Amino acid sequence: MADSMKGLKRTHYCGDVTEIGQEVVVGGFVDRIRNKGGVIFIVLRDRTGIVQLLFNDKSDPEIFEKASTCRGEYVLMAKGKVVERESKNYKIKTGLVEIFVEDLRILAKAQTTPFEIVSDSNVNEELRLKYRYLDLRREPLQKNIMMRHDIARVTREYFYENGFLEIETPMMMKSTPEGARDYLVPSRVHQGKFYALPQSPQIYKQLLMISGYDRYIQLARCFRDEDLRADRQPEFTQIDLEMSFVDSEDIQECVEGFIQRVFKEVMGVEVSVPLPRLTFADAMNRYGTDKPDTRFGFEIQDISETVKDTDFVVFRNALESGGTVRAVNVKNGAGTYTRKEIDKLIEHAKGIGAKGLAYIRWADEPNCSFKKFLKDGELESICQTVGAEKGDLVLICADRKKTVLSTLGAIRLICGKRLNVIPEDKYNFLWITEMPFFEYDEENSTWVASHHPFTMPMEECIEYLDTDPANVRAKAWDLVLNGTELSSGSMRITDFELQQKMFSALGMTDEEIQAKFGFLVDAYRYGAPPHGGMGIGLDRLAMIMCKVDSLRDVTAFPKVQNASELMSECPSTVDEDSLDVLGIKIDIKE
Repeated sequence: MADSMKGLKRTHYCGDVTEIGQEVVVGGFVDRIRNKGGVIFIVLRDRTGIVQLLFNDKSDPEIFEKASTCRGEYVLMAKGKVVERESKNYKIKTGLVEIFVEDLRILAKAQTTPFEIVSDSNVNEELRLKYRYLDLRREPLQKNIMMRHDIARVTREYFYENGFLEIETPMMMKSTPEGARDYLVPSRVHQGKFYALPQSPQIYKQLLMISGYDRYIQLARCFRDEDLRADRQPEFTQIDLEMSFVDSEDIQECVEGFIQRVFKEVMGVEVSVPLPRLTFADAMNRYGTDKPDTRFGFEIQDISETVKDTDFVVFRNALESGGTVRAVNVKNGAGTYTRKEIDKLIEHAKGIGAKGLAYIRWADEPNCSFKKFLKDGELESICQTVGAEKGDLVLICADRKKTVLSTLGAIRLICGKRLNVIPEDKYNFLWITEMPFFEYDEENSTWVASHHPFTMPMEECIEYLDTDPANVRAKAWDLVLNGTELSSGSMRITDFELQQKMFSALGMTDEEIQAKFGFLVDAYRYGAPPHGGMGIGLDRLAMIMCKVDSLRDVTAFPKVQNASELMSECPSTVDEDSLDVLGIKIDIKE
């Protein structure tokens, strides 16, 4: 039977025991044991760290005997006096002291764990996720979870201090499909009807502005039924905010203050503001993506004008069909990228959609994959245009602009990582502004909204809504950090007539408008202040600040790629009675 805690009350966390002479009571898990016969050392662990417990010939024999029965992961409480440690460990906070134990309680015994609870675990992730409650005892994960807590704490403090009200919005709402698929919740009372879990609190926070709560903040849980990857989970937390009587710059300035505060308080890192800005068009042209990693060079360069008169048919065909020829100069890349390595890059480019890559590898002399098609001076001209020197590798793609940019954007990142030129301790924030309002859906040959349909177009672009969708830019922006999109934001449409015009431009009928957004459209008839807002991904922010590669490492109980949770084995089946109450029959499609 387990011992009782009666008469003992914890006075210190393990990691805080440092003062010699103190009487302390600590509790935690047995990290490891060293039994040297006449002396027993037990290292006790809690979320703050470890401390060593000492048992020797001066100990009460009953206490010593009890200590000898302890095993790894037993839950103990120990009372004793802090003494100087004979064999000191200067690497940890408690390494100069130990506790001579006068009272020991075994509160719970533990079976042998399926894997060792150590910081550097080599056990496969699937097993660790199955026993996530054990995995969460490991120091790296505990540090990540606690840092995430600190980020959330600083978030609330900052926005409270700046006049924001934290207001909860519904977790069950009307389904208004946009973007990802909704997670649906069947109604027992209204059989055949469903609630949706929110993809974001977008509509409700706009309604709060109409209601007069001019500064709203919420750490909102959001749900999206979409394919998962390292930086995506089906449920996630968004630092959601909305502000009235502001413009884009006011919102961005407020968020910059938050970024400064959270990095300073949580990591001790200074962030300079205002943050740099790039238009969407500039970001795409220079980096091939709207979420560029600007910690290193290798920028994309347009060489169309330089190669327009060459006899290389690949370049000529691309340009004659309205495409482009662009290059990335991988500085000092010739030594790393052998022909075999370049072939791997070419295969990767083909996987993205390009027909291939041309290259100039300048080791001792420039080795050009298309040299036989060049006239005198043309190779030198290309090298001069991109700033290539001995030791460099120039990678060239010729195709439609969209294909070229996406291909070279991906290749640029691969080369940056391969050459180890991306500094890990650098935090490059970037505002991406003037986002396109529409994007062309080639599959359905139609223009669709790039953002939610309440996003305000830039005033000078409103006249193009009906005639030239490609030239309509939005009052929308993204916040990017080291190549990861942290946030999207925009000013919202508050004019009823403009909103109707926007729905019309998206091809929505009056019936569709009323069915999906009728209550919001009606609300705007009663007056709405100018407003806008953002949603900052708390999980992604924590992932970068914790320097990990997956959201699973900053989420206590994450899902895996097929959206299941290995520990609880959800999703799971439910019994027929539960389905009958909801009026649901299961018909699984093969």
